[in-house]
Amino acid sequence: MTTTTRIAAVTGAVGSARTRVEGRDKVTGAARYAGEIPFAELAHGWLVLSTVARGRIRSVDDAPVLAMPGVLTVLHHGNAPRVETDYVGMLGRPNPVLGIFQHDRVPFVGWPVALVVAETSEQAREAVEALVVRYDEEPHDVAFFAGHPSAYTPQDNPMLQAETEKGDVEAQLDASPVVVDEEYTTPEEHHNPMEPHAATARWDGGRLDVVDSNQGSTWVASELAQLFSLDPASVRVRSEHVGGAFGSKGLSPHQVAAVMATTVLHRPVRVVLTRRQMFSLVGFRSPTAQRIRLGADADGRLRAFDHQALSLTSTVHEFIESSAVLGRVMYDADAHHTLHRLVRLDVPTPAWMRAPGEAPGSFALESALDELAAKCGMDPIALRARNEPETGPVSGLPFSSRNVLACFEEGARRFGWADRDPRPGLRREGRWLLGTGTAAATYPSGVGPSTAAVTAESDGTFTVRINAADIGTGARTAMTLVAADALEVDPDRIRVRIADSDLGPAMFAGGSMGTRSWAWAVTVAADELRERLSPGGGIPPEGITARSNTAEAIGALAKKERHSFGAQFAEVAVDVATGEVRVRRLLGIYAAGTIVNPLTARSQFIGGMTWGLSMALHEEAIRDRASGGHVGADLAGYHFAAHADVPLIEADWVDDPVPDDPVGIKGIGEIGVVGVAAAIANAVWHATGVRHRDLPIRPDRVLRAADGARHRAAEGARNA
Repeated sequence: MTTTTRIAAVTGAVGSARTRVEGRDKVTGAARYAGEIPFAELAHGWLVLSTVARGRIRSVDDAPVLAMPGVLTVLHHGNAPRVETDYVGMLGRPNPVLGIFQHDRVPFVGWPVALVVAETSEQAREAVEALVVRYDEEPHDVAFFAGHPSAYTPQDNPMLQAETEKGDVEAQLDASPVVVDEEYTTPEEHHNPMEPHAATARWDGGRLDVVDSNQGSTWVASELAQLFSLDPASVRVRSEHVGGAFGSKGLSPHQVAAVMATTVLHRPVRVVLTRRQMFSLVGFRSPTAQRIRLGADADGRLRAFDHQALSLTSTVHEFIESSAVLGRVMYDADAHHTLHRLVRLDVPTPAWMRAPGEAPGSFALESALDELAAKCGMDPIALRARNEPETGPVSGLPFSSRNVLACFEEGARRFGWADRDPRPGLRREGRWLLGTGTAAATYPSGVGPSTAAVTAESDGTFTVRINAADIGTGARTAMTLVAADALEVDPDRIRVRIADSDLGPAMFAGGSMGTRSWAWAVTVAADELRERLSPGGGIPPEGITARSNTAEAIGALAKKERHSFGAQFAEVAVDVATGEVRVRRLLGIYAAGTIVNPLTARSQFIGGMTWGLSMALHEEAIRDRASGGHVGADLAGYHFAAHADVPLIEADWVDDPVPDDPVGIKGIGEIGVVGVAAAIANAVWHATGVRHRDLPIRPDRVLRAADGARHRAAEGARNA
C-alpha cells in the first residue's frame, strides 16, 4: 500500500473536491501578479526588438532618447553589463538566448537590441518609439517545409534521444499486406497565457531579489546566479501568482534585462512584455512535418512502425520538438523506428508548449492508426487493442501501470461508440455531415527531486513550505490536501507557502511533474513530523519542523515506463458548402493515478481538451518569408477557440492504481491535449470521407478537399 493510499484511507482529503484555497483572492482582485506589486522608486523598462531577421547592429542612436522626459538609461550591446552564457543550465548545455546585449549579431526578427528605462512605462514606451537602430542586413531563411535540404539529425542532445531502431523496417514493410505511408503537418503555435510575462528586479541588502511570473523559482534563481556570476545564496526569486504559463515561463530575456537595469541604476526595475513581444521572446511550438509508415497483417497486427519527424530550431540554440516519442510508448511492432530531424532557420528558439512532442505527434500517429483501421476494415479501438504492448516497445521496461484499454472501454460506453456505422459520409443533418472519431493519449509521469518543510505550530495549525509554482493548476490546494492526509488533520488546519526560492530547491511546474514531485516531498516531511509529535505533547512557540529531500529516493526508483494514458472521443458536424467544422461533443477518459482534487483535475483535463480543439481547427502562426516576422502577432491575427467554439466537454477517469509507487500520483497537466486533434480529424474523415493531414482544418481546406473529392468521383464515373 502506498503512502498516499494509506493516508487517504484515514482522512480522505486526497480525492475530495475542494475549491482553491486562493480562489477568493483571485476573484476579488486581492491576488497580486508580478506586474502589479508596488515598489518604492520603481522604474520601468521597455524592450526594443530587432526589425530585421539576420544581420548586425550598425548603431543605436540613444543620445536623443536619453534627453527625453523621464528616461533614465538605454542599455544595448555597447554599454550593458557582461553576463556568463557558457554555463550548463537546466537545458543541459549553454543557452545563448539569454545573452542579450552582449554582441551586435541579430539572429531573428524580435531579438532584443536595447532596453529603455524610464520613470513611467508610458515614458519608456514613447522613448522606444523614438529610438533609431540601424542594421547591416543579411539574407535570411525562415521557410520550413518537408524535405528541407538543410535538415540534420541532432547528435548528443541531452534532452532527447533523436533516433531509436529495432529490426528491419523496410523488410517488414515489404512483407506487410496492409501499408499506410502518409505525411502530416502541424503549424507554428504559441502559448499566449492570459498574464503576460513580467519581472521586477532589485538589490535588497546585498541580495538580488526578483519578483517574477514563472514556472519554477528554483530554476530561475539558479540560472540568474550562474548568468550573473553570483553566489546562489544571494539570489531570491518569488512568483506569488501566475496567470498561466504552458511551458513559456522559464528564464527569458525580460528577466535578464531587468537584472541588468537594476544593477546599473541601483533601483527596482520592472520589465513587462507586450503580447506582440511574447511571439518572439518566450518560445513557441515548432511546426512539424511528419512521415508515418505502418505495415500490418490483414488482422491489423503491426509488423512495421516508422515515425520520422522534422521540426525547426534557431541558429542560436538547439531545441527538438519530440513528435516521434509517442510510438516508443504506445505501439509495438516486429520492426520499430523513430527519428527526429531539425532545420536551423533564422527564427526564435522554440520551447516547451503544453504536451511538447506528444501534442503534434499524436495528431500524426493517431490519424495514421485511424487510416490503418479503415484499410484493415477494423474498428479503430479494436486495432489499438490488437497492438497493445506488454512492455515498453523500445525500452523493454515494464509499465508501472497501463490502463489505456480501460479508458477506451469506458469512453466507448459513455460516448455510444457501439452504435457507430464505420462507413464515412453517411450521416447528415440538414446541411451538416456528421461524424465521430477517437484517438489514444499518453504523457510521461516523471518526477523531480524536491525539498519540503512541514511545521507544527503552537496554535494547532501546520505550515507547509515547498517551492512549488501554482501556474493556475491549483498547486496550493493540492498540497493542502496531501499534507492534511499525511498529518491526519482537517485541511483547514494547513497553511501552504510556495513560490519562493528561499524555501529550498523543488521541481518546477512543467512536464506534468509538479504535483507528483511536491506531494512526495511533503508526504515524507509530514510523516517524519508525525513521528516526532508525541500524543498530548506541547508545541514550543517556534514550532516543530521536519524537512525532507527526495533526491535519494527518486534515484532509487525502479526503472519502469511511467505514463498517464487516455482515450479521446469527438463528434463533429461539417458544412461542406461553407467549410465550417463544428465540434459538437468531446469526451476524454484518463488513467492518471491518484486524482488529488477532482474539481481542479477535471478543469485541467477540460482545459487541455479545449486546447486540442483549438489546435485542430484554429491555431496557426504565419511567418512572412520576406521580412522573417509574423503576420498578425497578436490575438486578433492568431486565432484560438473562443467560447462559441467550445462544445459540451466531458472529462473523467478510471481507477489507475500504481502499487509500487511511493505516492501513486501521475501528472495530468499535459495529457488532456494529447490526441484531441487526431480524434477531431478522424471524426471529420468519418463525416466527409476526406482525410485531413494538415492542421488546422480551416474552412478553405475543407472546401478544397470537398472539391477534390467531387472531381475524383466524377473522373471515376467517366472512366467507368
